[in-house]
Order: sequence, then structure tokens, then C-alpha cells
Amino acid sequence: MAQRVDLDGKPVAAMSICMIGGGGFIGSHLCEKLMAETSHKAVVVDVSSEKINHLLGESHPWSSRIEFHHMNIKNDSRLETLIKASDLTINLAAICTPADYNTRPLDTIFSNFIDAIPVIKYCTENNKRLIHFSTCEVYGKTIGSFLPEEFRKDPKYYMLKEDVSPCIFGPVEKQRWSYACAKQMTDRLIYAEHAENGLKFTIVRPYNWIGPRMDFIPGVDGPCDGVPRVLACFSNNLLRREPLKLVDGGRSQRTFLYIKDAIEAVLLMIDNPERANGQIFNVGNPDNEVSVKELAELMIQVYAKVAGVPSSSLSTLDVSSEEFYGKGYDDSDRRIPDMTIITRQLGWKPETPLDKLLDDTLQYQHQTYSSAIKKVLSKPSN
Repeated sequence: MAQRVDLDGKPVAAMSICMIGGGGFIGSHLCEKLMAETSHKAVVVDVSSEKINHLLGESHPWSSRIEFHHMNIKNDSRLETLIKASDLTINLAAICTPADYNTRPLDTIFSNFIDAIPVIKYCTENNKRLIHFSTCEVYGKTIGSFLPEEFRKDPKYYMLKEDVSPCIFGPVEKQRWSYACAKQMTDRLIYAEHAENGLKFTIVRPYNWIGPRMDFIPGVDGPCDGVPRVLACFSNNLLRREPLKLVDGGRSQRTFLYIKDAIEAVLLMIDNPERANGQIFNVGNPDNEVSVKELAELMIQVYAKVAGVPSSSLSTLDVSSEEFYGKGYDDSDRRIPDMTIITRQLGWKPETPLDKLLDDTLQYQHQTYSSAIKKVLSKPSN
């Protein structure tokens, strides 16, 4: 493999990377990238290897550069040993499904804050660099959502800047904010360790990264009563020929980023510590902004072509947030990432338009799950 160089023309040395929660959606794509294009070693820590099994095994040319440790990081003494032996730790571990924020608020808080404390502590004590995955949800509600209606269409009131925008959350009884608050506290702890003890860190704030292997399909590779995030949720509806459920009419607006573009950004952070250390990066695509209702309509059109079915056979259905998520749900109506810092520091810009990423993702979903769904639907109900 040819010698790789960083953005300043310096050679990139091979490093050992401890990837906590690296067996999931983001981790699987990052592992693919690391194995295919770098000399780095991935030490993957997770409770499941299902999404990276295709990368494991002696038959691969990179077999000596990837290892999997089946581990729940809660109170496991092996974690410090793995962090200590690595050059870089990437923390991807999280409960990050909105349906869980209401129904499992304690697990959500523990997973996203309490369980992250030892990771941060071990990195600080052993002088190891940390790339921590936060969320765009730490910004909470936007200023625009509190303004009179005539101002609400101006994007500047929804543009979120890492070093300027306030974090505004709903009341405590709205447990939907348990995730965002836990993530924000972790961000603050990391920054405090940096300020007081010199922790070398980078914080990543993803904006709706989507693509193959995202989440799960209920009843196939996830619990029957599970509620994944919006893309997988709509994919499940499409595969089952059920109406796509629009929470509160699908009025909320979101930006969507293709996972392949996102991983390019993460690799730049890995390879350019001098540019990435001490930075918080929004990683999203402001050009791919749609309402959830518009997303559903686009997915119906794309999936109809992929599956060879008439789009008229696919539909949407309005439901209330309480009906869908339960009591205590709340939301942010619009979030747009300001890309100034990541563009300045890493020269990264997203490339994939929404129609292309939806086509690639729904092709994968259909090829991967359609047969399994048919089998599930053909079983007699008790």
C-alpha cells in the first residue's frame, strides 16, 4: 500500500485504533474504509459483530489489522487495557434511537453519559487521543422555533454553529431530551478534561447519517416491537407495503448525509490530528434538507422503482407524536449544520445528493430484507 500523507503533506503513520461501539452502522463503514485504504489497525469493541462479520476471518488480506472483542463496556476491566495499547480511541457507543428516549430514559442517560466517563478518564490518564461521537441533538431546539411565524422560514435562525449556538432543551418531563442532555454533558466533560488535564480530543456531531446497514428492520434483525430511526422505519413500512407513518404530519425538517461522505470526514480527522484536535465538527449536508413528509414521498418514488411496484400502492399516514412515541415526546422542528469549521480545518464537503443516497440505500434495503419480510408476512398470525 502506497504511503499516505495528511493534508499538510506529512506521512501518515499506521496507528492502532480502539473503536468502542465499532460493530454498528457507522463503525462497520469506518472499518471497511480503514481496511481498504489505510494501514491502520482496528480494535473493535462491541456487544455484536454482525455488521462487521464480512470483514473478519483469516482469508482477508487485512486479517492481522482487525480484531473484535465481544464486550459490554460497563465495568469491564479489559477496556482500559485496550485503550492503553491503542494510539487513538473512537467512541461510537450510544443508545441513539428516539423511540428509546421516552421508554428507556435511564438506559439512554447511562449509555450516553455515565458509560462514557471511564472512556474519557482512561484516555486522559494514558495520554491517548479521543474522537468522540456526539450528536446534532445537543443543540436542542433552534432559536427559530420560538420566533413569530413570519420569521420561521429564514434559515439563519436554524443554522447551528459549534462555537456559537446555544443548547436549548424542553422541560424535564419531556424525556425525549434525555439523550441530548446526556450527550451534551459528555461533550462538556471532554472539554473540561481538555482544559484542566490536556486531553487531546475531537468531537463529532453527526446530522442524520444514512445508508446501508443503518439500524434494523423490526422482526427481521431487530425486535418485532422495535422502532428504528426514520429511514429504517420508513424502509420497514415500504418493505411490508404499509403506510409510512408521519409523526405530527411530518412537518419537522432534517438534513441527511450519506454514510460514505461522512466516513471520508472521519478519516480526515483520524489522519490529521494537528488540524482536528480540540475541535468540534458538525458533519452534515445542508443541501440535503427536506421535511420528513417530503422524505417519505421521495422514498415512495425511489422504492417503487427499486421494487418494481406502482407508487400508487404505497402511501403515508399521519399520526400524533404521543400515539407513535408515547407521552413526553418533544422535538426540534429544523436543524441546519453550519459547515465553516470542518471546511476550514479539513477541507471536507459532502458530495452525494439526496436522490442518489436514497437510491443506494433503498437498493440495499430491498436486496437485503425483501425475502425475509415475505417469509415473516407469510407466517400465520396466532
